[in-house]
Amino acid sequence: MNEAIQRAAELISEADLLLFTAGAGMGVDSGLPDFRGNEGFWKAYPPYRKLGRSFIEMANPEGFSSDPALAWGFYGHRLNLYREKKAHEGFQTLLEWGRAKPGGCAVMTSNVDGHFQRAGFDREPVYEIHGSINHLQCTLPCENEIWSAQDLHIEVDEKTMRARQPLPRCPHCDAVARPNILMFGDWNYIRNRNDEQRHRFDAWLAERRESRIVILEFGAGKAVPTVRMFSEEVCRQSPEATLIRFNPREPEVPRDRDVSIASGALESILAIASCRLEES
Repeated sequence: MNEAIQRAAELISEADLLLFTAGAGMGVDSGLPDFRGNEGFWKAYPPYRKLGRSFIEMANPEGFSSDPALAWGFYGHRLNLYREKKAHEGFQTLLEWGRAKPGGCAVMTSNVDGHFQRAGFDREPVYEIHGSINHLQCTLPCENEIWSAQDLHIEVDEKTMRARQPLPRCPHCDAVARPNILMFGDWNYIRNRNDEQRHRFDAWLAERRESRIVILEFGAGKAVPTVRMFSEEVCRQSPEATLIRFNPREPEVPRDRDVSIASGALESILAIASCRLEES
């Protein structure tokens, strides 16, 4: 472990730019739940065990048509929780490391909480591959429009996990609105904002593919391997890229040159920061 931390610190120091990729494990240290499997989901939300509802069933756009109060109970509770919790100090440390690099830094994340932006990643490309709970769209949708959820306040009965009226509505057709998040079996997800983020991210990376890229991947498991696959694809396309994978349970890396660290995000970031301070 100590050798891996030391190697990670060296790679970060030598890098021209940093790419941060993050799954659900990145937010655990901020007090956010990890929905890994039904047991993890029911631990975070005990009422759904009694209701016999799985995460896949709740994270499904069909609910906004069949039972919008229950659907908004789930997403409204998450919206309130993500707003309440503060992004942990590791986010700020990563931002400082990234902005010190000549090539800067960028973010790709499957998390929908918006914590990278709240931590100060406002000038950097941030690609939220599954969308954001902080933006809304029509459930139909009647228009390809996405709008901010900044002024939205959802009151949830935590015994029944149902949202109280009024529910958010589309400003054009008055249909129920929903978060602009890519859900399971989702054919109505509006990709405009997502595509704009991807275009900016791709342009940033295309200019830097020959640079010494270090990818720091946090809390991305194999159950939904989107982030892991993305990190590894960047390595295949960028000859100087090296992956550092932080994951307490699934830290395996694809190549000998990559670094595997079997610990959580904040613990690892603080250990590397301490190592780098000792060196300087």
